Amino acid sequence: MVPTLILVGLLLGRWWKITPVVAAAVWCTVLLADRTISPSGVGAALLVGFLNTAVGVVVHQVARSAVRSLHPRDKHA
Repeated sequence: MVPTLILVGLLLGRWWKITPVVAAAVWCTVLLADRTISPSGVGAALLVGFLNTAVGVVVHQVARSAVRSLHPRDKHA
């Protein structure tokens, strides 16, 4: 399921401030609802969810920056 969080980060990486937080909260909620983790494992699940989503966000931001550097906007057009 970790690739799912990375994919979320890749797809929603434009909103880098909120995406890891929301994804971690949703991830933790899903794991609790599915009884995959106990309430004592919430902190670890939040951390893992946040970090994995952040990896996807970083990749998104690096790719976005690379594309923008290859195609600079003409400011005088």
